[in-house]
Amino acid sequence: MKTTLLFIALGTLALGQSRAQLEPRAGSWKTWVIPLGEAYRLPPPPNATATQAEEKTLGSMQRQRDSATIQLIDYWNAGAPGYRWQAAIEQLYGGFPPAWIRGKALMNVAVYDATVAAWNTKTTYRRPRPSTHNKTLTPYLAVPDSPSYPCEHAVAAGAAAAILGYLFPAKADSIRQVAERACRSRVLAGVVYPSDSKAGFELGQRVGKAVVELAKADGADAVWDGKRPTGTGLWNDKRPPIQPMAGGCKPWVLTAGNQFRPGPPPEPAGDMKELKQVKKSPAAIGRAFYWASNDYWGDALDQKLFEHNLHMNPPQAARAYALVSVAAQDGYIACWDAKYAYWSIRPNQYDSTYVPPLLFTPPHPSYPSGHATISTARATVLGYLFPEAAAFFMNKAKEAAESRFEGGVHFRVDNVVGMDMGHKVGEEVIKRARRDGAEVRPVLVQK
Repeated sequence: MKTTLLFIALGTLALGQSRAQLEPRAGSWKTWVIPLGEAYRLPPPPNATATQAEEKTLGSMQRQRDSATIQLIDYWNAGAPGYRWQAAIEQLYGGFPPAWIRGKALMNVAVYDATVAAWNTKTTYRRPRPSTHNKTLTPYLAVPDSPSYPCEHAVAAGAAAAILGYLFPAKADSIRQVAERACRSRVLAGVVYPSDSKAGFELGQRVGKAVVELAKADGADAVWDGKRPTGTGLWNDKRPPIQPMAGGCKPWVLTAGNQFRPGPPPEPAGDMKELKQVKKSPAAIGRAFYWASNDYWGDALDQKLFEHNLHMNPPQAARAYALVSVAAQDGYIACWDAKYAYWSIRPNQYDSTYVPPLLFTPPHPSYPSGHATISTARATVLGYLFPEAAAFFMNKAKEAAESRFEGGVHFRVDNVVGMDMGHKVGEEVIKRARRDGAEVRPVLVQK
């Protein structure tokens, strides 16, 4: 009997919480690029007459839902509003992680800022969802616990499309068409009005364009002069180095790329001896190949968002995507600053008799390790976002770093220094996160 009463009590509590307005303070959270959410507040939603006309349109759509419509709705309803765009940018970059690190930061910052602006508008006007206002309408999806205007999925689509169109101008029209389908899916589902979708897309585009203007001045277009230092102990690969100017890009939270630049690497004779003597087990080789060809961290964040039901909390999900992406980008900038400050030699260049298990050695200097730096920066921020998994994520970062030693493409010191740098970068991101207003949790108020 007591057990039954406990379940009833818990169920009642859950129902009560589900009716509480979702993140009512998110419209005042600190933004990255736009001045604040209020600066991008939209004009009021359509009046009662226009709303009635829109409800007739939604009723007609409701009666015409077919399997193709439902498939479209289900596809874009999976995950948070920014979820599908993570895979989209990876595919556009051909599955090469170093290429998309900057792009993901730009896109996820744009989606986050646009979401904050959307929540400022939502909580200002509090437009009811269509089926709440008109009981004859039956939505295909569960109705979100937030005001209808503007549509958060359309906001994310508009912001993402603006960034991806900037990064891939030849595909801008196709990207926009995909974004329009994402917007339409929420109208077809009956959870927003057509005007909510239109306003959301336009808001996302405006915020995205503001982020594009910042991107144009971040230094990513700097041209390398082709000069390489020469001498003993220096990287001497004949291939073009990957992004030698990346360390000079403007970071998001660091004061500059060299803020945490380590001292010069030691003479690698001792590390080379260790690398040649260590026995590589099948498990070690497996880890080396896994981390060389997989970007674990994006899937890890998606999984945690689903486990904590944050995929149903657009502001918190957008914040998480932005923080982890910023950590990766600033970690990349810091690491690349050090790489091209020292042009440190790779193991197979230092000892030409050494054949690394990973036959492909990346075309950039060895010290510090990019895997170690960027993985630790992400792991540190993920540990802040999901404290119960902090130790797990740090162990994964250690595994990622160690895999580069096991693969024979890095000396031990490259990993040790890289992890130290990555942790420092992650801590800077966390300092910023603790000032953004999202940690202040409101008291749940019943509608």
